[in-house]
Amino acid sequence: MNFQNIIKIVSAILGVLGVIFLFRIMGAGDDQIKMDASMGDYSSVSPLITLALLILSIAVIVTLIFSILNLASDTKKLKKALITSGLFLLVVAIAYGLSDGVETPMKDGEVLSAGGSKLVETGILSFYMLIIIAFASMMFSGIKKIFKK
Repeated sequence: MNFQNIIKIVSAILGVLGVIFLFRIMGAGDDQIKMDASMGDYSSVSPLITLALLILSIAVIVTLIFSILNLASDTKKLKKALITSGLFLLVVAIAYGLSDGVETPMKDGEVLSAGGSKLVETGILSFYMLIIIAFASMMFSGIKKIFKK
């Protein structure tokens, strides 16, 4: 039995399980599920959520494995990926250096620590810097195409 047949069989089993769990939820009805949930009983919905998490986990793991194998098989792609990752980390490091950490009161009465505040600001600054870089690269390639013709 080859790999493709195994994937088809596993996909069919997961699909049939999903349909069974869905019919089980539909058979119970919204009101019954809400009543059970208010009492802490999630037994009708939990299997479907567990199945969805299992399928998501499988998809993420398979994607990571094949991405890493593809990168490892070609040194040019690996070099380009490492350079791109390094540049991304440089942008994040610059944003972290520019960020200030200030304790901030939140709406629920708790206080966001200075370190947490610095990380939030780092994320926001990184986002803005990446937007500027993306805009500049699109403009550069567009201008380059105009002058090339």
